[in-house]
Amino acid sequence: MTSIGAPGSRGIDYRLLAPLMAHGLIVQTLTGIIRVTTSYRVLELGLPVVWLGAISATFALLPVFMAVLVGRFIDRGHDTLAARIGSLLVLMAGLGYCFFAPGATWILGYTVLFGVGHLFLMASQQMLCVRVAGDRDRDAVFGNFLVISGIGQGLGPFIVGWVGGDSKIPDTSFLFALGAAACAGAVAVSLLLPIAATRASDATGKTAKPLRELIGIPGFIVILIASIITITAQDLITIYLPLLGTERGIDSGHIGLVLTVRSGAAIVSRLFYVALISLFGRAPLTIISMSLSGLAFALLAAPLPLFAMYVDAALMGLGLGIATTLSLTSVVDLVPVEARATALSLRITGNRIGQVTLPFAASIIAAAAGAPGVLFVIGASLCASAGSIGLTRRGRR
Repeated sequence: MTSIGAPGSRGIDYRLLAPLMAHGLIVQTLTGIIRVTTSYRVLELGLPVVWLGAISATFALLPVFMAVLVGRFIDRGHDTLAARIGSLLVLMAGLGYCFFAPGATWILGYTVLFGVGHLFLMASQQMLCVRVAGDRDRDAVFGNFLVISGIGQGLGPFIVGWVGGDSKIPDTSFLFALGAAACAGAVAVSLLLPIAATRASDATGKTAKPLRELIGIPGFIVILIASIITITAQDLITIYLPLLGTERGIDSGHIGLVLTVRSGAAIVSRLFYVALISLFGRAPLTIISMSLSGLAFALLAAPLPLFAMYVDAALMGLGLGIATTLSLTSVVDLVPVEARATALSLRITGNRIGQVTLPFAASIIAAAAGAPGVLFVIGASLCASAGSIGLTRRGRR
């Protein structure tokens, strides 16, 4: 992994780092299992493909309105408590999926609960990464955390593919049971996360920064838009690749492995994250990574042979791995200390807005043009966002 041994303004808190890494791994694994399995349950029930977009949007709906409040809560020093709340919420949803999810309405309800729990988890884990180390080690800490997260993102779909084997639709009941067990593990590990010695608001001695001031910080909106597109793209590939597999007669085992390859490539890219920033700089690296992932999405829309899908997934993972990491660390670098959780929550708000609106648009495209149409539009959006960053950078010059 990326070295985090360089001296900073303060040392690395390994008592926090170890359980944080374990918690991140478990959370991403259970998220991959549950979200991919949810797509297969929709197909298993014979529901129209529009339901895939509706369920994906439901996951993000409440967090759109709650994210800033959660960020303010965490900025008051409640990062560990937020992680525990999120773990309990996803456990409740996981048990619901496992024991009583007979129809679309129940799946929608559990997805709402799961989405709120996921919001608490993402916002808290990002701020716990900030608390782990000083400024000099922060990029490396985030890089390592996202490597661990990438392993989880790959492990979840791999488990789904392994259970599914050569069947078109895997055993969703068994997979939901595995997801619930992982949720219980997340609760257990969250209890090992140490509570902050001092509250963030006490340490800074400053009041909460107004949202309009955060939004007005130069470069913030550009990074926010890039974050929305990259995170939504990462989310939609998980939702719509199973549909692509069913349309093209590809078994669930291969679809799970393709998603695993994408996640594995993202892990590789994040191992070299700090070195790549030093080599290219933040803005150029953002443009390169978003363009690469956009082209990979567009190419996947073509009728590729299976081996080419694996190669394309690797390119997609390399691009998205760097782009998503940059959208996170750039926000932390832009804003003052006392508003970091709020700014990260604004980022989550933007991401969730994208996850609410774009899946509906994607479901309409899928109904008309199938999964390839969705993938092509995602690719075009990524390339357009990369171009916007380039134009903004040139305008500032």
